[in-house]
Order: sequence, then C-alpha cells, then structure tokens
Amino acid sequence: MTGSFQVLCQNPGVTGFTVHSGKIAVYPENNVDTDRIIPARFLSRVSRSGYGELLFSDVRGGDFPLDRPEAQGASVLVVGTNFGCGSSREHAVWSIQQAGFRAVVALKTDSSPGYSDIFRQNSANCGLLLIELPQNDHQILVGAGSGAEVSINLSAQTVTLGQEVFSFDIAPATKNALIQGLDLIGTTLQYEAAIAKHEAESAVYSPERASR
Repeated sequence: MTGSFQVLCQNPGVTGFTVHSGKIAVYPENNVDTDRIIPARFLSRVSRSGYGELLFSDVRGGDFPLDRPEAQGASVLVVGTNFGCGSSREHAVWSIQQAGFRAVVALKTDSSPGYSDIFRQNSANCGLLLIELPQNDHQILVGAGSGAEVSINLSAQTVTLGQEVFSFDIAPATKNALIQGLDLIGTTLQYEAAIAKHEAESAVYSPERASR
C-alpha cells in the first residue's frame, strides 16, 4: 500500500476513517503547544514509532486527565482552543495517534481556531481527524467527562453523544483523503496514469531520457 497512512506516518493501525465509536479523554486546556504534546528532546529519535508513551511526557502523573482511570482506553481526545500551537513537528501527531487516539475535538471561538495551521496540516497528512465545535456543543462534550462514549461519523460530519448530535465542518479534500485512507503520496498516485503520460510526452531534458 504505497500511498497509505501506514507508509508515510508509520501508524499501522490507521486506515480509512468512516465511523468510529469510543470513549473520550477530556483535557480542555487552551493553547497547548507542540512541546507540551511531545517534548523537543524526543525529536532526535531515529524511529517513527514509540511516541505514544511519550505523549504529554513532561506533565503526566498525579492527577493529569489522561492518567485517570476513566480516561484509560479512550480513542477520542477532547481539548481546548488553539491546540497544537508552537513549533512544527509531525511527532506531535504521531504521539497522539500512537497513544490510541483516532480523533481530536477542539473548541472553536470567534477569536481563536481550534488548531494551529501547521498542526492542522500535519494531522491531515498523517490521517488524524481534527474536529472543531462551537462553545455550546464543546461544553456539553467536556461536561460529559472522560469515559463518556461518542460516535463520530465522518461522512455525515457528526459527533453523537447520547441523544446529542453535533455537526462539524471539514475541508472536502481532507475529508476525502481520511475516508479513503490516503496520505500525500496516495493522493498523488491517484493521478499516476496522467503523470506517466505527461512524462512520456514531455520534451524536458532528463538524464534517463538522454541515455536511451
């Protein structure tokens, strides 16, 4: 699967996203930067695996929300606003995914987006679904607390909590890639025939063509 998320982001469990049901872990802090998500000292590791256990490494322990019994086994992370700000590092996305999370739900306000732009793009590239909810909907989800069960339907763009159904927006291209399980390579390979045709007809010099 040359263009799958597994190849680009080294997350063997990540496939196309349609409907996912699971528990939430609530960590509703605002402005959580990527250095808190995955400390910079871990960025020199050669492997792209083993980051799940390092998620929020410097703030874990004690009464940290993800360490509470009700958050164990959660697969949907509920955070505050402007999540993933700070420096760019795909490792932040890898650590969230490898800790078992399929989606992140953030708060979107009139003055602040749910996520930083770079974190948003890295997540799209690696197959992590990001959802933004307005304050009233987000507050209901936070109020349900860690351990509450939700169902996310990406095709319908909804999050269901009991009798509550919340709608969210997502860029069509990102939605399509997530549903199909395509990374940037896989998306490009959808046009493989057209690319090959262009290269065959192109008059641009290349060492390979010159040697024929």
